[in-house]
Amino acid sequence: MAISKRIIFPALLWLLALFGFLLLILNHLSDPGSPQLQKTSDPLVSSEHLGTGNEGKASDGGLKEVTHRVFFDVEIDGKFAGEKGIGNSGKPLHFKGSKFHRIIPSFMIQGGDFTVGDGRGGESIYGERFADENFKLKHTSPGLLSMANAGPDTNGSQFFITTVKTNWLDGRHVVFGEVLSGMDIVHKIEARGTQNGIPRGKVVISNSGEIKSSSS
Repeated sequence: MAISKRIIFPALLWLLALFGFLLLILNHLSDPGSPQLQKTSDPLVSSEHLGTGNEGKASDGGLKEVTHRVFFDVEIDGKFAGEKGIGNSGKPLHFKGSKFHRIIPSFMIQGGDFTVGDGRGGESIYGERFADENFKLKHTSPGLLSMANAGPDTNGSQFFITTVKTNWLDGRHVVFGEVLSGMDIVHKIEARGTQNGIPRGKVVISNSGEIKSSSS
């Protein structure tokens, strides 16, 4: 699956280099036991921050510039469908092996918690959290990548991909990328979701990396 990313601030360069052109899923229906992700005391993003997916309408617009192209290799039931060093948590700063831990149909799919795996973790190359850069880009369409957070200036490594317009998130979450092709895969992931966000099965990024341009 191809994803175009527009750099919003330098602190996200490593993250942008890990989002991809090829996003697929590893989904083991035999292991549906994801942790409870409803309003916990210390989630990176709880349902009270992202809303329920039923509020508001979005305005028109979108991302224009392709800055980085990367891939996520995934498998569905065993069929095929950039690391940046070690963080303070002691874990490599990449998404390989991490899960889409929160999936809500007609809203979004959320992943990027490579330290804990249930929405309570995540880390950037600058530490656990970093500030919002700006909110110039809006949640105007399905297929936008945006930073998950627990409030102002609490960005880490978690992100979500919208599956509908979500303008009620404008001014609260930083949009930084857009799916160019492969929304069918995003919707396959979305189909594994539930209204409380707990996936029906394990949805895992099996590999990730940057796609080099032909001129590189």
